[in-house]
This record gives sequence, C-alpha cells and structure tokens, in this order.
Amino acid sequence: MAKATKKQALGRGLSALLKDPSNDIQSVADKNADKVVGSIVELELTAIEVNPFQPRTSFNEESLRELASSIKELGVIQPITVRKLDFNKYQLVSGERRFRASKLIGLETVPAYIRIANDQESLEMALVENIQRQDLDPIEIALSYQRLIEEIDITQEELSDRVGKNRSTITNYLRLLKLDPIIQTGMRDGFISMGHGRALINIEDTDEQLSIYEKVLGKKLSVRDTEALVRDMKSSTPTKTPSAKKTIPSYAKDAKKELSTLLDRKIDVKIGSSGKGQFVVPFADKEDLSRLLKLIKSEK
Repeated sequence: MAKATKKQALGRGLSALLKDPSNDIQSVADKNADKVVGSIVELELTAIEVNPFQPRTSFNEESLRELASSIKELGVIQPITVRKLDFNKYQLVSGERRFRASKLIGLETVPAYIRIANDQESLEMALVENIQRQDLDPIEIALSYQRLIEEIDITQEELSDRVGKNRSTITNYLRLLKLDPIIQTGMRDGFISMGHGRALINIEDTDEQLSIYEKVLGKKLSVRDTEALVRDMKSSTPTKTPSAKKTIPSYAKDAKKELSTLLDRKIDVKIGSSGKGQFVVPFADKEDLSRLLKLIKSEK
C-alpha cells in the first residue's frame, strides 16, 4: 500500500512539473525531460485529445461500460500512452478505451506514459502498439498493416520485424481487404471469423463470394464447411480455355473494308473452320435498316 501511495504522489509531482511554464518540455534534450519521459504521470483528461491515427474505428458500448465499472472499482491498472503536443496539451497514442471509460465515470485524471514524437513516429507507435492488442478485429488489424506499409513506407518483410509477426501472417490479413465490403463488415461485426474470410477470398467473383457468405450466415456454417463449399464451387465452375483466334483471309478483309465504306458503318465478318463465313451489319432502328437496304439495292 505504501508503494502505491508513493507512486501516486510521484505522478502528481510530475504533473505539477509539467504545468510549470518555465519547465515546458518539448524534446528529450530539455531540462527535466528524463524525469517525465517514460514515467507514469497523472494527466488531466481535459488536456488529452484523441489520436486521429487510432486504427480502431468502433467501440462496443457494453464492453466500454464494463471497463468503466472495473476502473471505478480498481482504478486504471494499465496507464495510457500519450505524446506531448504543446504546453499541457497531449495526444493519445494508445489506450483510447481506458481514456473513454475514465471519462464515462467522471474521472478528472488518468495515469499516462509520456512520449515525445513527431506525427509519423506517433502514427507508427499507435499502429504497432494497437496491433499487439487482442481486441482488434481482423479487418482493423489488416487496415493497420496496410497503413503502416503505405504511410510509413516499409515492406512486408520490414513490417514483420516491427510487429513480431511472420510475413505469411501479415499477408493473410492483407488479403482480407480484397473481400467484398459487405463481407468485411460481417467480419468486423463478428458474424463470421477470419477463417471464414480466408476461405471466401479464394473465390474471385464478388457475386459468388456474397452467395456463399449468405449461405454461411443462413446455415451457420463452420469454417471447415465453408472451405468445403468453396472447393465444390471452384471444382464445378468450368474452366474457360481461350479459343484460337481465327485468321480472316485477305479476300474477306478486303470485302469487309469495301462494305464498311459503302454502308458507312463498322462491319463484322465471321469465318468458320470450313471456310464459310458471314457479314454482320448492325442497324439502329427500322428507318436505319430501310436506308441500308436502299443503299444495297442501288448497287445492283
């Protein structure tokens, strides 16, 4: 108990230090920065703004209320992480659920780790730290991986080192973003699992993806059943073999050109394997057809 009291007192002391304009810390080289950066500090909730780089886009209200109840009973056990923006002004890096839950029960302060970082470093910290959490859904994780690759400009191999995941794991998550948006939403809402999504991604046609997705929901199919359904659909789909392009004889090409000029429109010619062929003459309506007939008759 004595240790906890001392820790809280230290946090309050550091909070007072941060509120002193003469000790405004902007970089790790500033005076007293070593006392603050990496330490647990009690910060006023009103001095903290939400991080726009937060990968989580939705928060379960019931889960948030449960967390708020736990915080009310036990306090904030795991401090949030913030970065310093300006004098007595901070931005969340990670811990938005704890931040929201603390506001929900009317707390005035919250324990926090303070970091000093620029926007890109903050984005990377937010994404990497949040990816490690267990409560992100597969699509949120996939979007976080994608943002790291695109905005931090790193390869999948480098990302693998940053987040401590196999490259194949990262690839599997990123492939989920190729699913139809309706299916992605279903995964985010918990209607289907990542295993279902990985099975559905093997169907390239989005209409067929949605057709199987509806069956999965309607019949409450397991991942194994879904994989079997996908295999059956792929095996029953006839493979289209490209037909050899037939060469049009020069005499037919010349006739096509002459007829196109005469009728003032694009003419198509088809030649069968036996050498027999036909011309296809398009027309817009009855009047256009009458005009074509007159042109042909006048050439007799």
